[in-house]
Amino acid sequence: MSHFTTIQTQIRDVDALEAACAELGVELLRNTEARGFANSTRHGELVVRLKGPYDIAASRPEAAPENAPYELSTDWWNGHVEAEVGPNYGRLLQLYGVHKTMREASRKRLRATRHQETDGSIRITLAA
Repeated sequence: MSHFTTIQTQIRDVDALEAACAELGVELLRNTEARGFANSTRHGELVVRLKGPYDIAASRPEAAPENAPYELSTDWWNGHVEAEVGPNYGRLLQLYGVHKTMREASRKRLRATRHQETDGSIRITLAA
């Protein structure tokens, strides 16, 4: 029995996702299997290999165009994934957004500064 749950996201920049994974201390693999409960697996175009027993698979829906956003699938059982990336992928998606913003700012030749707030949020300031 599979416990994998899938959500659609707006992940379109694999390099920004890879940077977010690196900041979390986990690896982003390509075209492999994500681990789940009771040795179940889910194939992913991208797989976030977590330190615990389960992983996150990222794939585009079948028959979706190549530029479609990725869907994330994982097995939430027993809190293993949540402990590493936060509820509903919160920390992973937050860091993805930070890295995507920083990359876009650089591309547009803006100066970007990043500040970690005491509540865990991240403030990015952009300037010309």
